[in-house]
Amino acid sequence: MIVIVAPGQGSQKPGFLSPWLELPGVPERLRALSDAAGIDLVEHGTVSDADTIRDTLVAQPLIVAAGILTLDALGEHASRAAGFAGHSVGEITAAVAAGVLDAQSAMALVGERARAMADAAAETPTGMAAVLGADEAVLEARLAELGLQPANYNGGGQIVVAGALDALAALAEAPPERARVIPLQTAGAFHTHFMAPAVERFRAKAAATTATDPSSTLWTNRDGSTVASGVEYLELIVGQVSSPVRWDLCMAAFADAGVTGIVELAPAGALTGLAKRGLRGVPSVGITTPDDLEAAAALLETGAAA
Repeated sequence: MIVIVAPGQGSQKPGFLSPWLELPGVPERLRALSDAAGIDLVEHGTVSDADTIRDTLVAQPLIVAAGILTLDALGEHASRAAGFAGHSVGEITAAVAAGVLDAQSAMALVGERARAMADAAAETPTGMAAVLGADEAVLEARLAELGLQPANYNGGGQIVVAGALDALAALAEAPPERARVIPLQTAGAFHTHFMAPAVERFRAKAAATTATDPSSTLWTNRDGSTVASGVEYLELIVGQVSSPVRWDLCMAAFADAGVTGIVELAPAGALTGLAKRGLRGVPSVGITTPDDLEAAAALLETGAAA
């Protein structure tokens, strides 16, 4: 039972789409995806620097487009997956994989999500930090003291928190016992109440988007449950903008379902890394370049890493 997962914002690196553009038809496909999102993804995926592609307006469409290109390249092998899930903006990629959205609609949706979240982040200076090794209850109590919120429960002892910059600094200065606090280079406090203005704006776009019920098992970041309705899944994607990503619960659901392998779409690395800690012993393949497609196809076809 192999699951395909799609990464979220922060996985992109300068030039990471360059090798994909060497595949037949990919330049044309990426230009079409760019038009749908309203941004030049060819430029940003090949020559833009790290600061440029860190921008929410660029990063989110870039990551979803990369996932779509990977699905295209996997072709029929992707249909062998027992289910799909995405982390944060990766849920839009997962919607394409599961047949909830077509590629053009997904890119139009992520373009609006990126713009809405960037505008919301600009209203108040906020940020995010990864906390490693903290007792969850102790950390949540400390966050309440500082007015911070958990944004991503990533499993494996990692929780991303978000809020005001001075509160994040205070957490770094006095973290919970045995915990490490690592500031993240993000534009704002995503998946918290600071994103409330983006939710309503994004909801209008989602309401105007056609969704089909998933053709395969599709897990949600809300609580790790599966969703059988495409319309409901879009509603959950909207709510996710201002609520925590529960990737820990997604991984727990994978384990309960008997998942025997994970394939992470490009730009891979983050979710396979989390799986090594949260799903110990489950083989995984992360796709970063077309060179990784063979191993991913082998895992999808046989359930064994190549």
